[in-house]
Amino acid sequence: MKRNLESIALKSIPIRKKPVLEVVNVSKHFDLNGNARSVLDDISFSAASGEMICIIGRSGCGKTTLLNILAGFLMPSSGVVKVNGRPIRKPGPDRCVIFQEDTLFPWLTVRENIAFGLRSGTIGDKHSIDSEVDRFLTLVRLHEFQHYLPREISGGMKQRVAIARVLILQPQVLLMDEPFASLDYHTRREMQNLLLAIWMELNQTIIFVTHDVDEAITLADRIALIDKNSGHIREVLAVPLSRPRKTEIPEYIFFRKNLYESL
Repeated sequence: MKRNLESIALKSIPIRKKPVLEVVNVSKHFDLNGNARSVLDDISFSAASGEMICIIGRSGCGKTTLLNILAGFLMPSSGVVKVNGRPIRKPGPDRCVIFQEDTLFPWLTVRENIAFGLRSGTIGDKHSIDSEVDRFLTLVRLHEFQHYLPREISGGMKQRVAIARVLILQPQVLLMDEPFASLDYHTRREMQNLLLAIWMELNQTIIFVTHDVDEAITLADRIALIDKNSGHIREVLAVPLSRPRKTEIPEYIFFRKNLYESL
């Protein structure tokens, strides 16, 4: 047993695939009444195609600020973010964001919400759009609720719609800002399992912000730990546990203990 536990000791593993997303020496400070307040300091990491990275840290460490920079909602004070080698300077269809609140259009049905991005653009004819919407309704297990309005479905279902609405646009990178934080424990676990199933089906690159250590271990290939005091990434850690990850096994408990100590 000791040998098994030692084999999963926390360690950083360098990325081996060509990165889709590159974050290079990114810092961010805000001017508050003439004083510069540093939030992020010299952040660097990469995400490969089909990789899921969770970003964790204590409240106020800059997780959401970093995600907003990746989305193009904020510009860094220094450094650069690249998608497929191209610097990003504004929001774009290559990066889609899912927030904690579902942000659905309340006057549109589940089906219409999912189809919105395709119908408002120039992607395909009606038949091909309908076929793709059917595919994503099946992926998020909402086909029987396709004609319901958002007010008629649960919080977990709303987040399923939100996930389908952005993934149907085939972004290079999906950015998720604590999307399951407001859900109850059982619904949250269901959503984590559903996200993993969709991720494995679509091979989507995902950056997932969370404050929940168990959620990060459940979902991530690698976990980036942001230090609250310095605003710097302390470590990027590989999760050396096979999926599905069982919380009761010694390897999981050992890894979780070490991750908490690193935070």
